[in-house]
Amino acid sequence: MSGARDETVADAPPIMGNVPGSYALSVFRERHPVLVRQVARALPYPPDRRRALDRLLDEVVRDVMEPLEPSAHDGAAWAEWGRGKIGRRYVDVPFLWGESYFYRKLLEATGYFGDGPWRGVDPFGPMKQAELEGTVVDGELAALDGTETLSPAERAEALLLGSLWGNRADLSFGVTLKGDHERAADLVVDDRPLLWSLIEAAAPARICLVADNAGRELLPDLVLADHLLARGLAGEVVLHVKPFPYFVSDATPADVLACLRRLAAAPGSAGEAGAPPSGGGGGGGPPPRAAPLPSPPLAHPGKPPHPLGGVAVGPPAAI
Repeated sequence: MSGARDETVADAPPIMGNVPGSYALSVFRERHPVLVRQVARALPYPPDRRRALDRLLDEVVRDVMEPLEPSAHDGAAWAEWGRGKIGRRYVDVPFLWGESYFYRKLLEATGYFGDGPWRGVDPFGPMKQAELEGTVVDGELAALDGTETLSPAERAEALLLGSLWGNRADLSFGVTLKGDHERAADLVVDDRPLLWSLIEAAAPARICLVADNAGRELLPDLVLADHLLARGLAGEVVLHVKPFPYFVSDATPADVLACLRRLAAAPGSAGEAGAPPSGGGGGGGPPPRAAPLPSPPLAHPGKPPHPLGGVAVGPPAAI
């Protein structure tokens, strides 16, 4: 890409939440109230946190964005980003902003950034853990054994497609060559030959993989990372994750560790992908590290003002 600004994208109107029948409206009217109730039930929050969650539930039901508490560590930044928005209805501001602000308020209500025992406790952790422990994941990890019968090139393609389509929470490790052809045909742009040529030409290099969600989406990313490391195509794989939960299923360093433990506990090929290096001690690879989120909740073009958070994995598949 040339880096030139794409005026057609920059001038596109933002998605709003007040369009009848739209996905955005259903998120504000249905999903957010349900999520607040789920979070309140998931962990044994003390009375002050429960009152804060009750206030947030009332706020989203009334559909009026209230300001963050003055004590919020990033209150000034959100006040600046929210100028002309805070105080209005959630559905009457750009969807990206409104949903981002809701999740920031949810972390505030649970005490994620505050002083005390709930600091740093992921309010979505129980939901993520339930997904990892589910029978669906058991089946998907077991199906990974089926890729062992493929040729090296076919297996590499299968794992790459599994990682790519993981954003649909569909690992689909039990692939057939026919299934892979069908999934490849659904790609809007297919740059796999170019990707493999660059990886092979630079091997063994550092490969950066931007992870989105935890659980069933992160597992195939880790399996692909293990494949790249085990085949000598990468000397190190850096997974870019968020330093704290932003949306409900965002991958954080803690989620990377949870998924590695889930892989290591599985039999067969999945367990091999999650195992520490043979003959290795407890050190493993570099420790997790994270940096500020790449951008504020604003729809704008240009370079992100901050680097993404990173978790280094290697070699091979140790963290």
